[in-house]
Amino acid sequence: MHYVYILQSESHPDQTYIGLTDNLKARLKKHNEGGSPHTSKYRPWQIKSYHAFNSREKAAESEKYLKSGSGRAFEPLL
Repeated sequence: MHYVYILQSESHPDQTYIGLTDNLKARLKKHNEGGSPHTSKYRPWQIKSYHAFNSREKAAESEKYLKSGSGRAFEPLL
């Protein structure tokens, strides 16, 4: 499975991050250990929501949409 996920910073709740992975637990751990330069300064993170896809291509399309202006408009609902 391939997951598109939205993280929310526990220390800065207005900060979110959207990503794609095939191992959600390991990816969250990496974010919380500072392994991603884009998220290290807002640690710790919690999963706000995620969506599972059978196809990496479909997951990547969903991630791209969520990162777009139109997709960001729906983020508070997720």
